[in-house]
Amino acid sequence: MPDLSRNPVETLARFGYGARGVVYGLVGVLALLAAIGSGGQTGGSRSALQTLVSQPFGKVWLVLIAAGLFGFCAWRILEALTDADNRGSDMKGWAIRGAHLVSGIVYAGLALSTLNLALGRGSEGGGEDSAAQDWTAWLMSQPFGQWLVALVGLIIAGTGLAFIMKAWRGRVADRLSLPSDKRGWFVSIGRMGFAARGVVFLMIGGFLGLAAWHASSSQVHGLGGALQALEQQPYGWVLLALTAIGLFAFGLFGLIQARYRHIDAPDLDDAKAAVARVSR
Repeated sequence: MPDLSRNPVETLARFGYGARGVVYGLVGVLALLAAIGSGGQTGGSRSALQTLVSQPFGKVWLVLIAAGLFGFCAWRILEALTDADNRGSDMKGWAIRGAHLVSGIVYAGLALSTLNLALGRGSEGGGEDSAAQDWTAWLMSQPFGQWLVALVGLIIAGTGLAFIMKAWRGRVADRLSLPSDKRGWFVSIGRMGFAARGVVFLMIGGFLGLAAWHASSSQVHGLGGALQALEQQPYGWVLLALTAIGLFAFGLFGLIQARYRHIDAPDLDDAKAAVARVSR
């Protein structure tokens, strides 16, 4: 058992991986229920979290998840700024650190949305698709906007391919210290999770490519839109069910990461210094 008390940043990171796992697990369960016709929904992370509001102690759970997501956001940003994972300073290293920085910003938005839900302010706006379409419309209005949207789509689709390759090669546990008697099970769970997440990222990147091609931000969809698109295909319930199981597996893998991931976190003084250097 890691000593979480020795470094507050490590505690934030582990809490964050766990919170991200809960969100993906909830999305997976609800999507699976929708696939087999037992209720559920395919609305993405925000819609899945909204289902907790009416549950016993739902708002308490939302506050805890929001706190965890803020922790994950902080870890991703510090990881990118301090190279805590030793990614290096070559092109690949900078690309991964840049992706983690963007990930931190995205999860900050999800954390704020979750906190708003807990405080009873979650009914405003149109959800993930609406938010994605709004920023796409803004980006498209900039010089070379269609090209920028296409570039973002390529990056997201490329990330999806990287997740699928990671699942195919079985390299999901490179930064985990797993017990030998459970390693096979945990790696299988991680491979299922990364494969499903890769499919979803590929679809989201494809939506952005269509938006750039047609110069229409309405073509853009997030996680919920990708799940709904799967459901509308021939044998869509099967595709949706398989993807939902994979997303649930990624949620479980997030809990595994929270427990077993190697985290060489900077101490608070180093973290403050890194943030100060960037803010100058």
